[in-house]
Amino acid sequence: MYRAPVDEIAFTLNHVTGMKQALEAGRYGDLSADLVDAILAEAGRFAAEEIVPLAKIGDEQGAVWKDGEVTMPKGWGDLYRAWCEGGWNGLAAPEEHGGQGLPMTLLVATQEMWNSASMAFALCPTLTQGAIEAVEAHASEELKQKYLEKLVSGEWNGTMNLTEPQAGSDLNALTARAERSEDGSYRIFGQKIFITFGEHDMTDNIVHLVLARLPDAPKGTKGISLFLVPKYLVNDDGSIGARNDVFCASIEHKLGIHASPTCTMIYGDGRFGEEKGAIGWLVGEENRGLACMFTMMNNARLAVGMQGVAIAEAAYQRALAYAQERRQGRAPGASSEGMSPIVEHPDVARMLLTMKAMTQASRAITYSCAHAIDMARLSEGDEARHWQERANLLTPLAKAFPTDIGVEAASLGVQVHGGMGFIEETGAAVLYRDARIAPIYEGTNGIQAIDLVMRKLPQSGGDHVRGFIKELRETAERVRGANMAELADTGNLLIESLDHLQETTDFLMSQTGEGAMEKALSGATPYLRLFALAAGSTLLAGGAVSASDAKMASLTRYLAENHLRETAGLRQAVIDGGESLKAAASLFAA
Repeated sequence: MYRAPVDEIAFTLNHVTGMKQALEAGRYGDLSADLVDAILAEAGRFAAEEIVPLAKIGDEQGAVWKDGEVTMPKGWGDLYRAWCEGGWNGLAAPEEHGGQGLPMTLLVATQEMWNSASMAFALCPTLTQGAIEAVEAHASEELKQKYLEKLVSGEWNGTMNLTEPQAGSDLNALTARAERSEDGSYRIFGQKIFITFGEHDMTDNIVHLVLARLPDAPKGTKGISLFLVPKYLVNDDGSIGARNDVFCASIEHKLGIHASPTCTMIYGDGRFGEEKGAIGWLVGEENRGLACMFTMMNNARLAVGMQGVAIAEAAYQRALAYAQERRQGRAPGASSEGMSPIVEHPDVARMLLTMKAMTQASRAITYSCAHAIDMARLSEGDEARHWQERANLLTPLAKAFPTDIGVEAASLGVQVHGGMGFIEETGAAVLYRDARIAPIYEGTNGIQAIDLVMRKLPQSGGDHVRGFIKELRETAERVRGANMAELADTGNLLIESLDHLQETTDFLMSQTGEGAMEKALSGATPYLRLFALAAGSTLLAGGAVSASDAKMASLTRYLAENHLRETAGLRQAVIDGGESLKAAASLFAA
């Protein structure tokens, strides 16, 4: 059913993010446009021909836990090994550790395809890629030499261990503890929950990155350290050694992503020997673990945003195929006798176009975020700071907006299928079930909105966000001046939405500057959606003009005339909605 939208992905890379200009300027070394096209084509083939056929098996069989071990669905181990042999796990990893060193922008393009084919499958390498980045950036040379090559090849996978039963988003409540050993290692004790691929049978070893506190650590998040804790200890020659004191106590029974084991991990209970304590090694500095973990979390947040794009794309494709085949009623102006395909009915066409337009706007934001990460890595001085601040600004947008759209698009996909969408056999329901986790994990979308308002808008005293809005205005003016009939009044609508963005940005920055945090945070979530709608639509329209793409221009016009006017209502909610929120919240008082 799924076929990778390689043309639309290439359009976004070349005409929205600026990858084409970067390639022409030689910013990516020997990477050529032809090689990019070849990589996208092969990734699309692998996703459609290798992953898709096992996706249903994964959903129906799920991961199975027994006596501390997890068995993956039939065929998934072979699929994972074939995927690794294709070099996909090391696509953007450092060349000195066996990776290909390709751009993040290209990595997220392939992540979209893997997630559209099977979100549960894609989760395993997603966390590994984040672990690679954290170890490369913060670990000692000894740890890099011992672990990175196997992580990059995919022979071992990585996990991220933050959450505890009492410590979800608030890591101040974290209680897992670490004790120093005389040999320079540490002993880790505690429980972690919601650990993606914390246990399974697809790799020889699992490398856990674990947050814990030392006995003399300061209170709060300033007293958290990060430790590398392997399932199996690794000998000096790189071979697998003894079992470490860590095991999976259970896996969760979830709404979706059934083939992705979500594990409860126990560290240091003495299950595998008389001496208690899982052996781990410090990553970075003591009591500075959260900064190290954020390297991994930022990678994961963009990757989760790609899950939203991917699910929305898969839901659209499935719904469109069904709507073209299913016949009901007679559409207005139908040219043939008998019942019409439901795609010809205006309401169904509206749902499909909403799915497609919002997916493309989400793709524009996420790929632009990845491009900013690439440019920050390839630049120096003020240019590097500019691109890092751009990546910082776009990350909460790239995580939250596409994952909201993934849920909305998957829900519309069920609706297009009608009653059959509520039946598992059509495949519409699994996308809806899988999509629902993405707005929750790696920092809920509400937390992303808080991060945007409290941390990202104040960058460089607010100059960066103002500069970005100025860039968007220049693009909107270019759209308004373009001689493309398909765009109609789109340019004016873009400028109107950017006016709303500017006004709400100034308002929120004034509120935070005056210490009116409750009022500012009351408007954070509608502000994030307003920002994403305005930016995503403008980026998409600019790409359509740059490529002289009539189809994309027509899609952008639909988006602007049918959904961009939402920014007016969101503006009102940001500026005036705080008082009613506070008053109505009194209803919750005990």
